[in-house]
Amino acid sequence: MQKIISHKLGWIVLIVAFASVNFIASIIHTKFDLTKEKRYTISKATKDALKSLDEEVEITVFLKGNLPAGFKKLANTTNDFLQLLKDNNSARINYQFTSPDEKMYGTNISYEDTLVALGATPINLTVQVKQGQESKVIFPYALIKYKNEEQLISLYSGNSRMITQDEINNAEAMMEYKFLKTFDAFLSPEKPLVAYSYGNGEVTDIRSYDLLQTIQKDYNIFTFDINKREIIPDTFKIVMIVKPSLQFTEDEKLKIDQYLLRGGKILCFIDNLYAEQDSLNLKPELVAYDRNLNLTDLFFRYGLRINTDLVMDLQCNFMPFVVGGTKDNPQYEFLHWNYYPLFESKNNHSINRNLGLVSSRFVNSIDTVKADGVTKTILLSSSANSRKIGTPAIISLNENRNTPEDALFKQKNIPVAVLNEGRFTSLYKNRISQEQKDSLEKKKIPFLEESIAEGKLIVVADGDIVLNDASQKYGPLPMGMSIYTLGTQYEYEFANREFLLNCLEYLNNKQGIIQARNKEQVLRLLNSPKVEEEKTTWQFINIALPVLLIVFYGWIYNFIRKRKYAA
Repeated sequence: MQKIISHKLGWIVLIVAFASVNFIASIIHTKFDLTKEKRYTISKATKDALKSLDEEVEITVFLKGNLPAGFKKLANTTNDFLQLLKDNNSARINYQFTSPDEKMYGTNISYEDTLVALGATPINLTVQVKQGQESKVIFPYALIKYKNEEQLISLYSGNSRMITQDEINNAEAMMEYKFLKTFDAFLSPEKPLVAYSYGNGEVTDIRSYDLLQTIQKDYNIFTFDINKREIIPDTFKIVMIVKPSLQFTEDEKLKIDQYLLRGGKILCFIDNLYAEQDSLNLKPELVAYDRNLNLTDLFFRYGLRINTDLVMDLQCNFMPFVVGGTKDNPQYEFLHWNYYPLFESKNNHSINRNLGLVSSRFVNSIDTVKADGVTKTILLSSSANSRKIGTPAIISLNENRNTPEDALFKQKNIPVAVLNEGRFTSLYKNRISQEQKDSLEKKKIPFLEESIAEGKLIVVADGDIVLNDASQKYGPLPMGMSIYTLGTQYEYEFANREFLLNCLEYLNNKQGIIQARNKEQVLRLLNSPKVEEEKTTWQFINIALPVLLIVFYGWIYNFIRKRKYAA
């Protein structure tokens, strides 16, 4: 290097080399993701989707301005992710950040009005500023436009009153999944067909409004009466059975059985007991009893059993209870209602990965039983403080007059939602009646004793998980939101919708999207007790020690200098 500098053309060589390196760097961009969870690496499915785009994608993110720390972090993460997308297809990806109160180009309409019209729900926060406190309305959304279509993406699925660092972290982990899912919808506009069964008293009234609206965004729904059809056609990607109340006949069960053995996908939300909150509104207690749906032997053959019991949990939602006052002017207080468990994600499968709390009402437990060739995965289970009560069970509003005895809630991880997948054996193997066999032969439908393709069955022991309440003032509420806490400090929209969509997505075999959903970002928090204990030590190392080292170095330097030039 010294020879190059001393040469008369040395500086010219260095300048040319420096310019060449910068020119090459401007053309070739290379990044190395050294994070353990590959935070800055997008999946192959996302890269393939980006390559398939044949027109420009315009992305507008509404996270700009004076944001609270958590959303500022989310905005930075969103910017980093979009830059990753642009690096992989710079010609097709364009993005910008804007404030929702800005006017749309060439109009007097604010983005905020457009977002609300598209279904965006703002988050109202009270943030600390120099002048005191300020109310802040935040729209954590991105609007994506491709060709003549546009889609709104929610970048944050938490609740406005319970914003935590964990929820921000989960939002960052889910970002690629949400964008990939949107790109896939643009590139594959044909929607899969989902059969919604209604022939056995399944819910079809206003309680299913949000359920049907949610499914229709990504799927085509076909209402289907099993009793009136010869078979369940394979054109249905998924069959849904939601809270049936009437008994299934053997003929109907045979159709379900044969559909599953042909590789079908079934999603069931079953209330094995009759226990409804409406009954408690009329009188202070009810008796929960078996609905007798005649599904026990069918599910048992497939490797599970819904029990005739109720799961009670100390981790549960709130209900208003009369605690005093008079008959004409009662005094209400919100108390935990142990029959409304809240299920926390175990993160053991792509369906429940990065999932928030899922609310439920009057849930039954599930046991898994032996079934050759079938893999079983528990998707939802109770907390570490739960219990089961057998039936017939008396449910009384008076139970909450006293604090629940914690000693009774000693059971943990009681399964309430199970995924069984693999090659199933028919319930009717070696027991099909001659009448059923003749009926199938007449229709030229072959009877299957064993699966000819891998089937999937998800059973959730609560029909209310995917149903919504309805308010006279606001109409149908989102699933996962309780009418009993609406407008109170306990109002919360739980992750029921996300759980439903994840189940459908997994059953629909979108493996690339599912893999993106499995992406995880580890939240590496400091050990608070250790930080407090070693606070003084680290303050000394970070603040005082560098100053002392500089002073010490200066003293040594001056000492040596004086010794050197003393003579």
